[in-house]
Amino acid sequence: MPLNDDDFMRYSRHLLMDDIGEAGQEKLTQAKVLIVGLGGLGCPVALYLAAAGVGHIDLCDPDRVDKTNLQRQVLYRTEDCGELKVACAKDRLQALNSEITVNALAREVDVEILAGPPLTESYSAVIDCTDNVAARQLINKACYQQKTPLISAAAVGWEGQIVAFDFRHYRRLCFSCIIDYKSTEPMMNCANSGVVGPVLGVMGSLQSTAVMRVLLGFFEQHGELQRYDGKRGQWLTMQCAVDPRCPICGPTDS
Repeated sequence: MPLNDDDFMRYSRHLLMDDIGEAGQEKLTQAKVLIVGLGGLGCPVALYLAAAGVGHIDLCDPDRVDKTNLQRQVLYRTEDCGELKVACAKDRLQALNSEITVNALAREVDVEILAGPPLTESYSAVIDCTDNVAARQLINKACYQQKTPLISAAAVGWEGQIVAFDFRHYRRLCFSCIIDYKSTEPMMNCANSGVVGPVLGVMGSLQSTAVMRVLLGFFEQHGELQRYDGKRGQWLTMQCAVDPRCPICGPTDS
């Protein structure tokens, strides 16, 4: 659908860029993404993608706003405490950009959401903003099997990390190669270990940037893990290795 006069005004700073322009903005407008988790990562991701004009955004999270969220989850207000996160987020995103479609899914991510209708038909990209290893593995498996780009990030304390996979073009190396899928150790997260709010903002901003690169056709860093040390202000980039025993992308899958 061509851009209208309001779009030309709203997205004028994109339209000025040779590598986005009108054609790129139309790609964003036609895209549909799924954001899983509306916490400290999902909030900035949703805000930036809505502001950028990503045309259809589905929000998936079963939780309600708690006062402890307000230190870092920038979509919510004190008066939102007790309300569903996805409902509050939807209202804020639609107020920011009434031209896009936002759906609120107040539920845990599960096979029903990820398996039907097929992700490749439903979403241009899936953004993993969860803090749960089981959910991440479920999302990774579905994205790999259905060749859907996956952008995943995490943060705890002063540190954050981000990794993305373009399963449309690469069939080796996935999230399960990086994270020990057999581990029974309890996972460190914001609830049990604390987190610096702006570190989540940094990682969420990088996630939304990676999503835009995928949608615009600029993404090339499949499986490249970036780690951020907010306390020292330092970055470390690593190219992860394929796990030959990986149950998702290992040699048994052709």
